[in-house]
Parts: sequence; C-alpha cells; structure tokens
Amino acid sequence: MADQPTTAGVLAGKVAIVTGASSGIGLATTVALADEGCSVLAVGRSQARLTELLGDGSRPIETLVADVADPSSAERIVAAALERFGRIDIVLPNAGIYAGGDLTQTPIDAIADVVATNVTGVFTLVRAALPHLIEQGHGDVLVTSSVAGHQDIHWEPVYSATKHAVQSFVHTVRRQNAGTGVRVGAIAPGVVLNPLWGFEHGSPEEQARIDEGTGIRSSDVAEAILFMLTRPPHVVVRDLVLLPTGQEI
Repeated sequence: MADQPTTAGVLAGKVAIVTGASSGIGLATTVALADEGCSVLAVGRSQARLTELLGDGSRPIETLVADVADPSSAERIVAAALERFGRIDIVLPNAGIYAGGDLTQTPIDAIADVVATNVTGVFTLVRAALPHLIEQGHGDVLVTSSVAGHQDIHWEPVYSATKHAVQSFVHTVRRQNAGTGVRVGAIAPGVVLNPLWGFEHGSPEEQARIDEGTGIRSSDVAEAILFMLTRPPHVVVRDLVLLPTGQEI
C-alpha cells in the first residue's frame, strides 16, 4: 500500500485571513493556524480582544479592527493582508452572530444585523479575495457554516436561513471556480461550547457538556479546519458537518 501523505509543514509560510478572530471558533482557528506556521490577519470588532489575542507577540499574527457587516470592510481587509504579508492563501469568513426565537418577536434591526454579518459579510469578503487566489492558481476559501444550514431548524428561522444561504453560496462559487486551483468549502458545526453560549473554555460547565456528548469545543472545530486545509491540492472537502455525539440534529 502506498505511503500516506504527511501534512507536516503543509501550512507553513501561508497567509490566512480569519474574521471573527477574537473569540470562539475564530480565536481557536487563528491560534491553530499560527502554530502551524501560517501568518494570520486576525479580524474582529474589538481592539481589546484582538490585542489580547496577540499575547506575547511570538505568533505570526497581525490584527485589524473591522466589522464585516459593513460591505466596504471587505476590500480593506484584503488590502491589509496584501500590504502586511504580500499574498493571500487562505480566506476564512468565520464571523457570525445569532438571532433565535419566534420570527414575529425578532426585532427588524436584529434580522438586518444577522443577515449583514452572516451573509453579506461572507459574500463580500470572498468576492474581494477571490481574484487574488485565482490569479495565483491556488488557495482556499473555507466558510464557517452550521448544521442549521443543512437542516431547517424551526426555533431559529433567521439564523438557519442565513446558513442555508451560505451553503448555497459555497456550492455555487465552488462550481464557478472548478479548475482554477481554488478550493471552496464549508465547515458546519453543531453545538459549540463557546462564550457566545455562556461557556468559558476549561470551565466545569464546559466539561460536563463534553462528558455527556452534548457539545464540542472551538478547538475541535479548529482541528477539523486544519484537516480540511491540509488535504492534498487535488482534493477538496466541500462540506464537513461536525457534531457532538449526543446531538440529535
């Protein structure tokens, strides 16, 4: 049997953009990429959180304060990555916000905010970065979706609809760019135990949910993202759904 290809060093020297990088999945992924030798432009809305992410400055991470809900931010993010690192290899539109509950009780402003961040923020960043990836003949676009993009979850119609939009976007953009060398995919986690849901990393509450199989850690998602990014260049993982073992949906 042929030797299995090694993934050691595959990401070293590459440049990644990660949005929503100051907490949760974005934070875990930024650190994981940097530890693999990636230079990362970490994008978030909070300067304080981004500064905390930098830590002692030993990792190849630079930060940019931007709100992806503002369509004009996309070109600025891409320009910053090119200015600071000279290239872009990986684009991770990860920033997202949540709105759940009955549609008639969901404020109009909340609907607009979720759509602007979860949908427009993804579309505009990929639009801005894609020409650079196509020109160099390779690269990865990996969008953070959700299991809510694969199933219609009735207690979160707005959020679920935005993730369905993301799934359609990933599939159609991938098909448009088949043959360019650019890989386009999505990772769709289930319940992730992060601060958005009131779980602090390493807390007893987090561990209890892990033990009962009703939640996964942001680091679990980051590990899966690394798996997707380190497949051989002729392989794309279009969709990866990552669930706790005890989650029914």
